[in-house]
Amino acid sequence: MLKLDTVARRRRRSAAGHVRTPSPALGAKLRERTAHVVVMGLGYAGLPMATEFASAGFRVTGLDINQERVRRINAGESPVSDVESATIARLTHTGALSATTDSNILAEADVVFICVPTPITADRSPNLGYVQAAASSIAENLHPGMLVILQSTVPPGTTRRVLLPILEEASGLHLGRDYHVAFAPERIDPGNKQFNVRNTPKIVGGATPECTRLAALLFEPVAETIMRVSSPDVAEMTKLMENSFRFVNISFVNEMAIICDRIGIDVWEVIDAAATKPFAFMPHYPGPGVGGDCIPVVPFHVDAVAREHGLAANMITTAGRINDEMPAFVVDKLARLLFERGRSLISARVLVLGVTYKANVNDIRESPALRVLQILRERGASPVYYDPYVPSLLAGGTIYQSISEDELRGGDFDCAVLLTAHRGVDYDAVIRNVGLVLDTRNFLPANHGVVTRI
Repeated sequence: MLKLDTVARRRRRSAAGHVRTPSPALGAKLRERTAHVVVMGLGYAGLPMATEFASAGFRVTGLDINQERVRRINAGESPVSDVESATIARLTHTGALSATTDSNILAEADVVFICVPTPITADRSPNLGYVQAAASSIAENLHPGMLVILQSTVPPGTTRRVLLPILEEASGLHLGRDYHVAFAPERIDPGNKQFNVRNTPKIVGGATPECTRLAALLFEPVAETIMRVSSPDVAEMTKLMENSFRFVNISFVNEMAIICDRIGIDVWEVIDAAATKPFAFMPHYPGPGVGGDCIPVVPFHVDAVAREHGLAANMITTAGRINDEMPAFVVDKLARLLFERGRSLISARVLVLGVTYKANVNDIRESPALRVLQILRERGASPVYYDPYVPSLLAGGTIYQSISEDELRGGDFDCAVLLTAHRGVDYDAVIRNVGLVLDTRNFLPANHGVVTRI
């Protein structure tokens, strides 16, 4: 809660008519690209947005609590694999982009993006603590002529029931006239070279029609297509539907993979055959589980809001159970393959290839590889891993260090399991060196003597 003198100061400034017609003034700044944009949270969602606006001519300041991340950005280095360091260096050199840990910068902002994490708790309930903290920081610095854009993935109703009350209680300003709020979900796909901020349609739902208009105006220089929706709630639910669609379909094909394995059918051949149908089928592919901060997390925002209204999101909870089972299925199959060759998983030196949640990024959030490593160790195996993007990690209470490229090519391994197929890895050397490779991504060339797919 803000101090009373801060609240009173905001109310006095509003009552005194500090800016009587802020919307036209803000609109002019957005059209002329003179607005100062502050992006709160410089991760996989916030940093691409910050660089797009800086590249479009806006002055952008990134705000993050991580001092090392801020230091690297100001030094011209990118802390995320999805943004090139050369881009950061160019923008910081010209002064278009800078970063800070000082939330007082919000007092100078015309536009504020909230791109903070929205994880789920142990019982898979949404944790909106970061959003609330960001809203409180903004409220302390809210002033006429400010546009606040929430981009973090949240349950429907969060903009209206969480963000707005914090801003309204602290400011005494008038929503839709003095300041503006909209929800515009991030649609970043880390590692995707085809779709980015600019060519992915932008969803915008403002708290008032004027909020929607100004938010759409803001995005015009950086998004080729802008889709206006009727409310923040619709925009929030749109993001949840997108990710839940993938979550449920991945769980379906994972279950099909388990069934096909049991009856001796190649699920990948089945998918390829089904994908020849030109309508009513969209191929999804199995794997060792789901990872990242979206696919395994976002659907449970839907589940939470359903429970809040006395409903059950049965497809999501079932999908979650199936996807949670995949790491154990991978280890079970590896154990079976070893047994068929007269060997045991116990004491086996298992090479895990790739530990990030998807290829060619350095992100291990919710990665199924962490669970695979833990289960391998619990089952008596001696797992090691190789990943050029992750030098070390913690899984199941054990700290692991990535082996070197030399060890990858010449190490002594009983078997290997490919969990994430990064570019540039010498997989041919692995196949030559290891007598058994379980490929969970259908990435390696068919080699019935060595390579087996899930």
